[in-house]
Amino acid sequence: MRVYELAKELGIEGKDALEKLQDLGVDVSSNFQAVDSDGAERLKASLEGKPAAAKKATKKKAAAMKTATKKTAKKKDTKKKAAKKKTTAKKVTKKKATKKKATKKVTKKKAAAKAAEPQKVEAEKPEVEAPPVVPDEVTAPAAEVVTEAAPVEEPKEPAVPEPEPAEAKPPAEPFVIKDGMTVKELAEKMGVNPAEVMRELMMRGTMANINQSLSGELAVAMAEVFGAEARFMEADEVLLADIEKSRPEDLAPRSPIVTIMGHVDHGKTLLLDSIRETNVVDREAGGITQHIGASSVVQNGQKIVFIDTPGHEAFTRMRARGAQITDIVVLVVAADDGVMPQTVEAIDHARAAGVPIIVAINKIDRPDANVDRVKQHLAERNLASEDWGGNTVTVEVSAKLKQNLDSLLEMIGLTSELLELEASPVAPASGTVLEAKLDRQRGAVATLLVREGTLRVGDSLIIGMESGKVRAMLNEKGENVKEAGPATAVEVLGLAGVPEAGDSFQEVEAAGIARKVSEIRQDRQRQANMTAGTRLTLEDLHEQLRAGEVQDMPVVVKADVQGSVEVLRDALQKLSTEKIKIDILRAGAGGITESDVLLASASNAIIVGFNVRPERGVANAAEREGIEIRLYTIIYQLLDELKLAMLGKLEPEFKETQLGSAEVRDTFRIPRVGMVAGCYMTDGKITRDAKVRLLRDSRVVFEGRVGSLRRFKEDVAEVQQGYECGISIANFNDVKLGDVIEAFQVEEIAATL
Repeated sequence: MRVYELAKELGIEGKDALEKLQDLGVDVSSNFQAVDSDGAERLKASLEGKPAAAKKATKKKAAAMKTATKKTAKKKDTKKKAAKKKTTAKKVTKKKATKKKATKKVTKKKAAAKAAEPQKVEAEKPEVEAPPVVPDEVTAPAAEVVTEAAPVEEPKEPAVPEPEPAEAKPPAEPFVIKDGMTVKELAEKMGVNPAEVMRELMMRGTMANINQSLSGELAVAMAEVFGAEARFMEADEVLLADIEKSRPEDLAPRSPIVTIMGHVDHGKTLLLDSIRETNVVDREAGGITQHIGASSVVQNGQKIVFIDTPGHEAFTRMRARGAQITDIVVLVVAADDGVMPQTVEAIDHARAAGVPIIVAINKIDRPDANVDRVKQHLAERNLASEDWGGNTVTVEVSAKLKQNLDSLLEMIGLTSELLELEASPVAPASGTVLEAKLDRQRGAVATLLVREGTLRVGDSLIIGMESGKVRAMLNEKGENVKEAGPATAVEVLGLAGVPEAGDSFQEVEAAGIARKVSEIRQDRQRQANMTAGTRLTLEDLHEQLRAGEVQDMPVVVKADVQGSVEVLRDALQKLSTEKIKIDILRAGAGGITESDVLLASASNAIIVGFNVRPERGVANAAEREGIEIRLYTIIYQLLDELKLAMLGKLEPEFKETQLGSAEVRDTFRIPRVGMVAGCYMTDGKITRDAKVRLLRDSRVVFEGRVGSLRRFKEDVAEVQQGYECGISIANFNDVKLGDVIEAFQVEEIAATL
């Protein structure tokens, strides 16, 4: 019996049961570990024996009271004795004090008498400073005299070092350096003279006046020179710095976010269908998931948010994004297939995100299912199940037969209870973009996962480089909702543009702030793209000239959602080789437009559409321009056909194979045939369909084909080494004695990537 099951039977919390078992000496460390019957009986006995324990406790308290009264009586006696000792000590100290006063008077009279004779005082000072009667009392005033005399000579010194403390007055607290801060503003923040800042800049090779703006990196370096702590903030960060943060007192429990991960065709979406009682698999092209989908399930009054990620190898970025936004990862492994490459990749993503992993071994209803083999493969990846002595929660399920699904949900609930997930529902809403797309009727649409706060209709948002105002929100069932709390996925309408999947969003007070932040980020991205595209070194130019034979294949990519655009862009770039390069001219979400056709026509590109269709009239425009539009719904079909298209653009390779060589020893002119060379095969062989090359003085004179090949007036198919033959070369008669005829074949080899 496990700890949480024992706690449920006894009607107590799992944490309390775990603590009591540990107090009783039972070796358990988590709620998922099994407890033997002896430990369970000891826990039950400890809970049932509470009244007897209370009586024992009262007896112990009474005994403790008696001992306490005895101790207080002893303390009173000791206090009385101590008081008597104190009175006697006071009398002794008073007598000593009167003696000290008398000695002080004597020393004062002697000092006054000697003050009249200054010369003698200087000579006799060592004797006065240390009299033999009371050395402690006399040395103290002497020290006081020295300290009082020292400040008389010090006022002259501060006049020299005054400029140094004025230069270095760093602020007590770190300050923020904004983009475009001037020299004067930086000097005021640091509390130094602007001339000192300009002097330091000049020493670093930068000539700047008092009103000149400094870059963020240079301003931070100046602050370090003057001993001040500073932090650079971009202009958009400054605008968002005033957003209210969540407070600890506002935190409340929230629902867990669970991501389903695993290899393609291991039953992830079917498992979610069985839990949600929906049918998403039939709606997925090819039966595989190609987007990140979010939905919620209520189990025993607790809401659980599920995120389904694709399993195909091309969707690596989507799986990584799913692992980063989740609280728990459910790793689905097929019992008849075992751990596969995408399974290993999902494990790596989950570990990198630092989230707990629950393994669901699916398809246990298959006749060739082997659960032990799966557990062995998992143990090799440091995911040993509990029944194998590990700490990984493993549940054997069948999505098709809906077997053990309650156990899986129960394990998810227990794991989330141990994580103690909390979020503030009153803070400004923030979270992550799961997916984004451009809809023809609704415009830019984004699927948002709220991590903190509450998102409401009418709120202003900044999402990556885009801004907008929430016009409408829909849940996973397509129903309109007015607000979405923490751990809730909603579809949002009202954005100015399509954000990137994986971008974070933040609620702001006013739409003007959101637009300003969006403009700053878009301008920064535009400058970065221009800088990255205009840099060309001599090495790059040499590489381009050297690789002049490299073929380019321009492509325009359009997909239904932004996440698929990212996946296709990465997958197509990975197809590029040293022989052919895929040049992505445009990649975006939405249908294929006439603008895409015009761009493809100008660059002789092909258009690839993934889960989209051309808009009205676009197909006719593409036909007029001679542009090919390829439409796909399954990603591996798209990649396979593009590989074939790349192979079609490459020229086939030709390989030359040497057959043999013959020496011309005589020549004969035959009517209606031409010149025939009498040859002796010195090496290899020559065939009737071979190509030949005539060499004279080791130089190529002619290259062609064999016209005829004879031995003793008979046509033959080939002549081997050591035999004589007659050879005529088609369309060539200038054959002379001593020439060498080389025979060879050219083999055509299909191009490869």
